Amino acid sequence: MTTAYVALEDGRVVEARARAPGRSRGELVFTTAYTGYEESLTDPSYEEQILTFSYPLIGNYGVRSERFESDRVHPRAVVARELTDDVTEWLTDEGVPAVDHLDTRDLVTGIRDNGAMKCGIAAGPEATPEAAREELADCKGMSEHTDIGAQVSVAEPETFNSDGDAADVCLIDCGAKGSIIESLVERNATVDVLPYDATVADVRHLDPDVLFISNGPGDPENFTEAQALVEEFAGETPLAGICLGQQVVAGALGGETEKMAFGHRGVNQPVRDLRSGRVVMTTQNHGYTVSEPGPLDVTQVNVNDDTPEGLESDEMDILTRQYHPEANPGPNDSLDFFDDVLALAEGKQVLAD
Repeated sequence: MTTAYVALEDGRVVEARARAPGRSRGELVFTTAYTGYEESLTDPSYEEQILTFSYPLIGNYGVRSERFESDRVHPRAVVARELTDDVTEWLTDEGVPAVDHLDTRDLVTGIRDNGAMKCGIAAGPEATPEAAREELADCKGMSEHTDIGAQVSVAEPETFNSDGDAADVCLIDCGAKGSIIESLVERNATVDVLPYDATVADVRHLDPDVLFISNGPGDPENFTEAQALVEEFAGETPLAGICLGQQVVAGALGGETEKMAFGHRGVNQPVRDLRSGRVVMTTQNHGYTVSEPGPLDVTQVNVNDDTPEGLESDEMDILTRQYHPEANPGPNDSLDFFDDVLALAEGKQVLAD
């Protein structure tokens, strides 16, 4: 068995089995998802993180590219109790280190008790505890990445479903999952995807029916260009957002965000709608949350910790969600969010006519 070592910020070095070789470092986080490992591993919101799966067996239904949310694996390394050969061959091809045969329950409870922590990994024939500690030392010396959007966004504008007649949606790509675009296209919307640092002039040139801020990794305060767009178009063009998008919208309008101890990552996060009382199960992947909504109304909250899951403003035509309504492979309890977004567009279209 080829050995691997995981050096943790709390001082421990855990021995494991190397499944995909290499050295890496990042923030150690966990997901409680027991399906959807392909979607999780290709979710741009995991950029610069080391992803631990709490479910013990990952890879039991293979790897199929049609399930991917982007064109590559985004976590810097992968940790699990047991990984199948299909997954480890994929990660090896992607150059992403992977380890298993360690007590992931202990890692997860440590993160829940003490918060997400920095981590260094060394895996492969030449791995040593010292090498893992070196990675951890480099990670601890890194400041929060302030231009992480450049790593996950399109470089040039792209258009999907140019003949759509439902609405023209301008999607600001801060690390968008492919299923967000697919959900809008399925409803016959035209989706113009712009880079994370798009300008006001770029958006005005398109004159969209809806300005949509996508999900993405890291601190929402680093996405200053997206915040500037929200400030410019709020009250003029309907606004929507998912995950990081909700945080960007709230922050741009005078609200506040904060980093959570260990975030919400999984496919079983319960969300309650404050108006109907209905509870839906949702997929989530975020380490930051809105702590103060500013002028926006909180319409949905997380059942576990009361953090805002939905923000709205009838006056400014704003609709955001902290979770992923489009989640694949599920649950699909909240797909009607996209119908509500396109209903916002109808209001602008009527005014234009």
